Amino acid sequence: MGKYKNDKRVVLTLDAGGNSLRFNAMRGEEFILETITLPSNANDLDLCLETMVTGFKSVINLLGDVKPEAISFAFPGPADYPAGIIGGFLPNFPSFREGVALGPYLKEVFGIPVFINNDGDLFAFGEALSGALPEVNAKLAAAGSSKRFNNLIGYTFGTGFGIGCVINGELNRGDNSCVETYCLPNPSINGVILEDSVAIRAVKRVYAEQAGVQDPALTPKDIFDIADGKRPGDRKAALASFRELGRVAGRAMATAAQLMDGIIVIGGGISASAKFFMPYLLEEMRGTVRTLSGDTLQRVQMKVYNLDDEAEFAAFAKGEARELKIYGTDKTVTYDPQKRIGITIDKIGTSTAISVGAYDFALAELDK
Repeated sequence: MGKYKNDKRVVLTLDAGGNSLRFNAMRGEEFILETITLPSNANDLDLCLETMVTGFKSVINLLGDVKPEAISFAFPGPADYPAGIIGGFLPNFPSFREGVALGPYLKEVFGIPVFINNDGDLFAFGEALSGALPEVNAKLAAAGSSKRFNNLIGYTFGTGFGIGCVINGELNRGDNSCVETYCLPNPSINGVILEDSVAIRAVKRVYAEQAGVQDPALTPKDIFDIADGKRPGDRKAALASFRELGRVAGRAMATAAQLMDGIIVIGGGISASAKFFMPYLLEEMRGTVRTLSGDTLQRVQMKVYNLDDEAEFAAFAKGEARELKIYGTDKTVTYDPQKRIGITIDKIGTSTAISVGAYDFALAELDK
């Protein structure tokens, strides 16, 4: 159950896309209305802002006597998210490139707090408060383990390679709203950003290169079906495309896991192909590095488990717990020396996690 599953407060939400804006309201981490969809008018700032006001007013009218507590949603960056200011190179919202004080504007119009975040951040926040993290901890409790996790790193595999990080229930938005992973160095292609090997375009590119077939209509789902033997095509090339994605993503996750030490959850459309990329992702995270003096170390100092594998979860829950005597007494304490983390595929759906994250974030901020 999510942290705010039984909360009666209502928050207005927005799913902002370059072609359409989808408005709704949430109570208790559930949508309570039929979604209102309007054209985004992303090329015309005045019309776009007017559409946002119209959409939110329409939702408020449908709520009747129920008063919303806040507005909370994801919007593409670059942005100063705490200040609610959007500005920079936004391919889907070109009229915002010179800088728009979107949060302050909506607050002026509606007179309630407005919270805007990156979708990767809200995905992680939703999974930390109401998704993967409480689910893992509940399963650990059911297995009789005393181990609990407080930190979560969320990744989205889709049109880009997004990341969000929650530490002890707090979303880390960074001092510059710039916690990113897409622009890290690519371990497979020197001088190229990492995202070019971990995104929809990456799966399509590698398949085309390996198969010698240029078919822009092929989607990652088509390539998955080819790899799965359910569609004609070059199966070897299809498998290679997911292998490349898994290996590059695994390197990136190894770095993040070592720095932030928490459960990892993967979402986004390509996450449905986990059975093909997960073995290589885990292989990279479980790989080794060496020192100049010749010592070999694990790339990730914690043991890495696949939490979606029943046997691995059982080992993850068990750890290496043992009783340790307190010196000079007959008393003991339980000591588990095994440092460990786990990786899981998102179960509530990426879009749902983002929406729940937006709702939870608004209430968490209001509660402060």
